[in-house]
Amino acid sequence: MQIRLPPGTFWLAGGWASAHHGAMDWTGAIDLYCERTDASLWSEPFNALSNGAFLIAALYAYTTWRKAGGADRMALALIALIATIGVGSFLFHIFANGWSMMADVLPITVFIYAMFALVFYRYVGLGFWGTLLSLALFFAATLLLERTLAPLLGGSAGYAPALIAMAGVGFYLRGRAHHYAGTILFAAAVFALSLTLRTLDIPACEAIPAGTHMLWHMLNAVVLATLLTGAVRIR
Repeated sequence: MQIRLPPGTFWLAGGWASAHHGAMDWTGAIDLYCERTDASLWSEPFNALSNGAFLIAALYAYTTWRKAGGADRMALALIALIATIGVGSFLFHIFANGWSMMADVLPITVFIYAMFALVFYRYVGLGFWGTLLSLALFFAATLLLERTLAPLLGGSAGYAPALIAMAGVGFYLRGRAHHYAGTILFAAAVFALSLTLRTLDIPACEAIPAGTHMLWHMLNAVVLATLLTGAVRIR
């Protein structure tokens, strides 16, 4: 059986289980994107193959990291996460079921919180406890805003808090004339375009049969490469 999930829900780790009354369906087919027309493995070729952009982004960031001396271990871990995101998303767009969805969502979630931890600690200067508190507040805001924005953004609502936080931190750093401000603001602008294209995937499906989700992958690869290369260069 192929299951098309209703729009308006950001399917983080608990979402799939709650939709099935607490039982994780690891193998049931999931149909979320315009390009998928059936439950076969290669029903989303563009969505699957576009994840190569994350591997290119990881390679570029790693090359930059090596040229910068290769001493920033946190940045290296985040670069590895970029590659993991590409692999996990590829698996989800090939298999499109419960376990592959976890392979897609979990690395993205870890990256978001790890990247904000780096920014809060290193660039905003919050310190250890201030960073932990900020991450907790970000988590709470994500839960609230996802539900609030779901009617407008559908399944993309869960990513909106990250965009808002990126812009907020970027303008804060700009006010302090911090060199990383330009990096994060540029990344936020690209992410805004990326999120728009992700949101249009289903509404524009009749006009664009292949969908727009592949562009979400490509632009997000630019976002992640920008954030990481900036972090390596600006300490």
